[in-house]
Amino acid sequence: MRSPLLLLAALLSFCLSAVAQPQFEQGMAAARRGDYERAFALWRPLAEQGNSNAQNNLGVLYERGRAVPRDYAVAVSWYRRAAEQGNAAAQNNLGVMYEKGLGVGRDLAEAARWYERASNRNDLNATNNLGVLYERGAGVPQDTRKALLLYRRAADKGNARAQNNLGTLYQHGKGVAQDYKIAAAWYRRAAEGGNPQAMNNLGVLYGEGRGQGLDIVRAHFWFTLSAAAGNSNGAINRDATSRKLSPEQREQVEKLLSEWRAGHPR
Repeated sequence: MRSPLLLLAALLSFCLSAVAQPQFEQGMAAARRGDYERAFALWRPLAEQGNSNAQNNLGVLYERGRAVPRDYAVAVSWYRRAAEQGNAAAQNNLGVMYEKGLGVGRDLAEAARWYERASNRNDLNATNNLGVLYERGAGVPQDTRKALLLYRRAADKGNARAQNNLGTLYQHGKGVAQDYKIAAAWYRRAAEGGNPQAMNNLGVLYGEGRGQGLDIVRAHFWFTLSAAAGNSNGAINRDATSRKLSPEQREQVEKLLSEWRAGHPR
């Protein structure tokens, strides 16, 4: 709460090198094509030499069991080595491990501390993750207004999860005056960025006629996209709205889906 390569409830991140390093970049290219064995072989010597980006990326491989047996404790050790050097992605990833209790004892306060360090280095995933902890009062005092500010900071810079979370606060009037139109606008930005939960949430607003006109066609369209992306709520809502569609409305949904796919090639 990482790049599109690895997504968890809290978001982990592969590092992209700020300075061109042929061996590191070769590892990134290998990882993008799914050749994790090659990526590991290229990154390991760099990590042992102290390269914090390579250290973080080894942590991701161990956390996910890519090219090596899954080992959360080893993942934590690599994340920590990179995080202590000030690597923001590794600081966020270490926070994820503390939040989830993977390879370390679950410690939400420690997770918040690492998220804050990463957020201070402009890691948008960490900024969103810290906002989640403040909204829930997990490891930090509950402070919905602070959560709102953190979500907005990340959302304004394009973080889709933060955009969805900000939409949720506006939809339910948490820490801010309830405003369905603003909620819909944030959900739309996140949905167009590929966030499955935002797709579902936008569909709900269309289905209820909140923040925009009642539109079962667009509701079903967004539910269908959400379900296709693996969201269980989207699948439930897709099936529920499907039973209410006329043949003409089904044709309209298919037209919208065709246009979406043309504009969002995989």
